Amino acid sequence: MQKAKPYPGSTSTITPLLTRPKGTRSFAAPKAFDSFRSGPDRTFAPAIGEGGRLFNPKAAAWNTANTPLVRRLKGRHLQMIAIGGSIGTGLFIGSGAALATGGPASLLISFIVIGAILFCTVQALGEMAVAFPVAGSFSAFATRFIDPAWGFASGWNYALQWAITMPLEVMAAAITLEYWNSPIPSWAAITIFLAIIISINFFSVRVYGEAEYVFSILKVTAVIGFIILGVVINCGGTQDSGYIGGQYWANPGAFHNGFKGFCNILVTAAFSFSGTELVGLAAAETHNPSKSLPTAIKQVFWRIAIFYVVSIAVVGLLVPYTEPKLINPNDISAKASPFIIAIQSAGIQGLDSVMNAVVLIAVLSVANSSMYGATRTLQALAEQGQAPRLLAYVDRKGRPLVAIGCSAAAGLLAYLYTSSVQGPAFTWLLAISGLSSIFTWTSICWAHIQFRKAWILQGNQFSDLVYQSPIGSIGSWVGFIALLLILVAQFWVAISPAGSTATTPGEQASNFFAAYLAMPIVLLFYGFYKIWYRTKWVRVEDIDLQTGRNEFETAGERRQWKEDMGEWPRWKVLYKTLC
Repeated sequence: MQKAKPYPGSTSTITPLLTRPKGTRSFAAPKAFDSFRSGPDRTFAPAIGEGGRLFNPKAAAWNTANTPLVRRLKGRHLQMIAIGGSIGTGLFIGSGAALATGGPASLLISFIVIGAILFCTVQALGEMAVAFPVAGSFSAFATRFIDPAWGFASGWNYALQWAITMPLEVMAAAITLEYWNSPIPSWAAITIFLAIIISINFFSVRVYGEAEYVFSILKVTAVIGFIILGVVINCGGTQDSGYIGGQYWANPGAFHNGFKGFCNILVTAAFSFSGTELVGLAAAETHNPSKSLPTAIKQVFWRIAIFYVVSIAVVGLLVPYTEPKLINPNDISAKASPFIIAIQSAGIQGLDSVMNAVVLIAVLSVANSSMYGATRTLQALAEQGQAPRLLAYVDRKGRPLVAIGCSAAAGLLAYLYTSSVQGPAFTWLLAISGLSSIFTWTSICWAHIQFRKAWILQGNQFSDLVYQSPIGSIGSWVGFIALLLILVAQFWVAISPAGSTATTPGEQASNFFAAYLAMPIVLLFYGFYKIWYRTKWVRVEDIDLQTGRNEFETAGERRQWKEDMGEWPRWKVLYKTLC
C-alpha cells in the first residue's frame, strides 16, 4: 500500500472562517489568466539565513524535494530524450571542424573515449536521480553531497551553458537555411526559430516532451539511414571513384596534428555528447521516475555506440580531413556538414537537401532542450537560495515562467549573427559553453562517489536502491580521473593550439581564453560563494540521505520494477564487491 505523504501541521492560532461573512462579494479573475497564478500553496524554507551570509543546506534540500514542478513526462518521452535528445550541432556540424583538426582516427578515438566517460557518468547520475528525483538533479546533488559553493558554481555553469547554447543553435539553424540560398533574411529566420522554441517551452512540460519525442524519432531515423547509406557509398564508390574502403585513412592519413590534434578535439566530442544528462534533470517532472528513468539510462549505451561512434566512423571513411568544404572553427559561413559532404560526393541528387533538413530539425531540437535545461536549472538554483527567489516562481501548470523569460531574453543573442561581429560573437559564445559539460560530468562523478560512501556509512545496503549503477563507484572514479585529464590536456592545447598561426601575445591570449574561458568563470563563481557564505565541504557522515528520498513505492512494486528492468551481466557481482 502506498504510504501517505506527510504534510506540515498548521501553526496558526486563529480559528478559520467556515462561512462567508454577509455582504461580501467575490470577483472572479478572468479564466484566461488563471493558469499564470502560482501553483498550490506550499511552505518555502529560506535557504539563506539572517544577514544574508549563512547558507542553510537543510532548507535548500527541502525546497528542491518539494518543488511545485509537475510530473507529466511519460516513459516514452524520457526514452527518446535519452536516445536522441542532444543529437545536433556537435555531431552534424561540429564534427567537420574536428575532422579537419585531428583526422578521422583522432575523431573516432575521441568519440569513443568521451562516450565511455559519459556512460560512466550517466550510470552514476541515474542511480542518484532515481533515489532522489528532486528539482535541479546534479546541481542539487553537488550542493548536498560536495559543497554548497561548488553546487552554486556548477549550477550556474550549467545554466549559462544552455542559456548560451540556445542562441548558438539558432545561429546554426540560420546557417543551414543558407545551404538552400533561401531568400528569407537571417533576422526573419532567427525570429521564427526563436518564436517556435519559446512557444514550445512556454506550454506545459508535456508539450516539450511530445516535441522532443517527435524530433528524436526523426533524428534517430536519419542517423540510421545515413549509416546504411554510408556503407553503400563506401562499398560502391562515388561518382568519381570506385570502392573507397579505408583509402582516406592512408591518404591523406588517419591522424592530423598528432597527439595535440587529438587533444584539441576532445572538447568538441564532449560538446557533441552534452545534453545526455538532461535525462536526470527531467526526473523531477517524470510521472514515474523509478520505472522510466532506469529504462532510459540503460539505453544510453546504444545511443553512444550506434548514433555517435558508428556514424563518426562512417564519416571518417567517406570524407578526407583535407576536404576544403569542412567547417573552419573560426568561420561560421560554411554551409555544409561532413554528413552532407559525404552525400554530395556520391552524386545523389536531392538527398543532400533532405540531410540538411534533418540537420535543421536537429539543431532546433537541441535549442529546445537547451531552453529546458536552462530554465529548470535556474528554477532549482532559486529554490536553493543560489539565485534570485523570483526565478523559483512556478505557475499552476508547472511552468517556471520567470526562468523561461530570462532564458528567452538570452536567446536574443542569436541576432548577433546578423551583425558585423558574427564570427567573434560565435567564437566567444562557444567559449563560454565549451568546457561546461566537462565540469558538469566531473561534478556528477564526484557526487556519486560521495553518495555511495555516505549510503554505506549510514547503514544502508546497495540492494535498497531502486536502480544500481552496474559499474558502481569504480565507474565514477574512472570518469572523474579521465575528465580531470581532459581538463589538463585542454589547458595545454589552449596555450599552444594545433595549427595555430598566432604570433603576438594578444593573439595568443585570445586563443587561450577562446578555448579555456569556462574555467576562470567557474572558479570565479566558486570563490565568490565560498568567501561570502563561508561554506565547507560536506563530510560524508553529514550528507543528508533522507530529504527527497524516493520512498513512495512499496517493497513489492520496487521488486517488480527491478524484475522488469532485467538483470545485468553476472560480472556486476564483482563490481559490487569492489565498490
